[in-house]
Amino acid sequence: MHILFMGYGKTSSRVAKQLFQQNHQITTVSRSPKVDDFAQHLTQDIYQLDLSQISPVDAVYVLLSPSRNTSLSSAEVYTQTYVNSVQPIVNTLKSHPVKRIVVVSSTRVYGENSGEVINDDSPTIPSDEQGHLLLKMEALWQQAYPNECVIVRPTGIYGTSSARMVKLAETTKTYPNIHWSNRIHIDDLASFLAHLIHVEHPEKSYICTNNMPQPLHEKILKIQRELGLPELVLESEKETGKKIFAESNFFVK
Repeated sequence: MHILFMGYGKTSSRVAKQLFQQNHQITTVSRSPKVDDFAQHLTQDIYQLDLSQISPVDAVYVLLSPSRNTSLSSAEVYTQTYVNSVQPIVNTLKSHPVKRIVVVSSTRVYGENSGEVINDDSPTIPSDEQGHLLLKMEALWQQAYPNECVIVRPTGIYGTSSARMVKLAETTKTYPNIHWSNRIHIDDLASFLAHLIHVEHPEKSYICTNNMPQPLHEKILKIQRELGLPELVLESEKETGKKIFAESNFFVK
């Protein structure tokens, strides 16, 4: 199977490597040159995409991320990256026999922010402009590929580095309230995405999370205790954020 990656960062590279090891052909498209030797890399702007010189594409992963070097507003960046990019990619893929397209979105499309429980059956009701734009992107992909498109909504992605959390532990003296956080390890996300290409009858969308929502202040407090740092003070029992659970029976734990 020839698999195309639109966007090629830390998650994409992990998925691509797994699929290459399963004897699939890999082609990637990204803004900057890449060096992984198991894939053919195309350095292209998605608004000037040319896939005429590659072999027919059977499956596509769309994992785009906003540029950090821009003077645009957050909403403008989201529009440019996620919404306006759909049609140029769709137009270019028309000549390819695409049987599956996996689009990575975000749980930001769920706007709840008072400690509610969210699962795969929850309605998508964004509470901010970025969430609305992500939901619009999902709809555009589903309209273009109603039978082939699968949407994946990861929670917060984390890796092996603990530097950010240690910094928070060192600098946090008080925390305003109980804020629920949800995470998925980058390797688990990559395994889940790689698995989706082999599912004969997938759902239209999936939440991807470790099913272990946790108040963020508790996570910080645990690190403070481990490092012998002064412990933060919780200022309010008010709950914000949401508790997110994935219900897929083949979800990667």
